[in-house]
Amino acid sequence: MEKLFTTERKKIFLYVFIIGLIVHIPAMVSDIPNHDGLSSMYFDQNMITSGRWFLTIACGFSSYFTLPWIIGLIGVFFVSLSAVVLLEILEADMTTAVLSGGILITFPALASTFAYVYTLDGYMMGLFLAVLAVYLTKKYARGFIPGGLCLAFSMGIYQSYLPFAIILSTYLVILLCIEEEEFKELVGKALRYAYMGLMGILEYYVILRLLLALQGKQLAGYQGIDSLDAAGGLQGNVPDMVRRLYADFATFVIRGKILFGNPYSATAFVLLILAFAAIFLKVMNDRGVFKRPFNIISILVLALFLPIGTNVILLISPDVNYHLLMRYQYALYPILIFAFVRKYSEGSHGLWRYVREGAVFAVAVMLFVNGINDNIGYSNLNKRYEKTYGYCLRLLDRIEQADGYYPGVPIAIVGVVGYVPYPETDITGSVTQTMTGLSGDQLLYTAANYQEFMKNYLGATLNFLTPEEMADIYYSEEYIAMESFPGKSSVKMIDGVLCVKTENVGRD
Repeated sequence: MEKLFTTERKKIFLYVFIIGLIVHIPAMVSDIPNHDGLSSMYFDQNMITSGRWFLTIACGFSSYFTLPWIIGLIGVFFVSLSAVVLLEILEADMTTAVLSGGILITFPALASTFAYVYTLDGYMMGLFLAVLAVYLTKKYARGFIPGGLCLAFSMGIYQSYLPFAIILSTYLVILLCIEEEEFKELVGKALRYAYMGLMGILEYYVILRLLLALQGKQLAGYQGIDSLDAAGGLQGNVPDMVRRLYADFATFVIRGKILFGNPYSATAFVLLILAFAAIFLKVMNDRGVFKRPFNIISILVLALFLPIGTNVILLISPDVNYHLLMRYQYALYPILIFAFVRKYSEGSHGLWRYVREGAVFAVAVMLFVNGINDNIGYSNLNKRYEKTYGYCLRLLDRIEQADGYYPGVPIAIVGVVGYVPYPETDITGSVTQTMTGLSGDQLLYTAANYQEFMKNYLGATLNFLTPEEMADIYYSEEYIAMESFPGKSSVKMIDGVLCVKTENVGRD
């Protein structure tokens, strides 16, 4: 039996884990929520109506309380395990393994997930299971059976890690097209990954339907997950959907400020791509792949399929809010490109040796930039909290000093923060613009955000009206005539309701 904990695997795990601690420790040792976290101090993660039937179990190990240090350690642990399994799949040497693992654990999508730390440990377990599914499929002749089960449970945690399995599987089949000359062997090995994917998706859906039936629930409309029942995303104009999918892929890669995070990482990534192109053409020529038409066509088709596999969620739910937490799979592109260059340039001399070592330098630069950008995001999240704290403290004082105030008085508030009296002070926009959960000035977007922040951080329990209850007040002449906070008339009693106007002055 193969030794599970080899020296190399333990080293890779340790290096990646340490990199993860160095980069993400600011988020782990702080109890700083984002807007969603305000209502998730305790959350049982029962998200079955969003298709996440295993999430409540996956997050249960750390309790359902928001404990950033504990959850962060578990999350970094699962990402480090994922790095070990991923690099076993890629058969990477130690240098490749450490740097590739470093890219995985510093990728900004993980920093955005840290902003939603209450669900981080479960999500990273989902990532691990998706990578493990591909590993089992590659390693064992019938590994697609347990691999499919791992993929089903990964999707049961968070469906957005399905692209991880798709991209990895597609990459491995491309390698088969380069290395495998026998048509029968090539097709047989390639079909394993298709079996794993089909079994995983089918098992996920069957378990989902069974659990929904047992609990007497239906899929919610959140992020278009209810389209699973009607395959709504696949019933539209397919050519238009595919064009949109490719456009989204290109836009995110080039203008998403993640893979091209700043001029340094952009230059490094371009150099890495050029190194890959040179090594790829050399390998294709040296191995005689250009003389095998079926292999050439297969490689081209698979390469064209990669953007589809990357954005497969858009095929299911075309109107999904495709934020950064759902784009962790893009970390695989620099990793796979780097692994290919290192694998097929091993033992090279002369100019090819410089190409090989240049790729190491390029990835090291990308890793460093990722770590810096993650911490810019964490710094801004801390400032968002501090600005929100100061704002709410002043607002709470004004509310409690208002004429007619008494404990339990109904309070009408829209929930936004006006930017006319409070100009934007976030200077990180060029970095954090696409880093979901880490951008912006404030944590407040709804009345519920005010209520939770004041309750959990200021110790004040206020009776805020729901948006429906506030509707008539919002359009009343008296409310419209009020000034925005901190104006003198921004807090005013109207017909027994304490109205608090925080939105911009001059609303139409």
